[in-house]
Amino acid sequence: MASILPVSDLKNYNEVLKNCQVGEPVFLTKNGRGRFVVMDIEDYERDKAEKNCWRNCMRQRRLLKMGIAG
Repeated sequence: MASILPVSDLKNYNEVLKNCQVGEPVFLTKNGRGRFVVMDIEDYERDKAEKNCWRNCMRQRRLLKMGIAG
């Protein structure tokens, strides 16, 4: 389960990092509102790869609609 902590908890960043595990990001709030996310590097890299894959798929779809790719 994701943790939600105030950004001021970063003063004790070792405790914040202990809460950050694969599949469990830590959400940091500032003035009671979501502001930052700390996540495991594996999650970040996977999310980035998925985003790139979707971007490429959408690009190919646009090209196919325009009749440019095939």
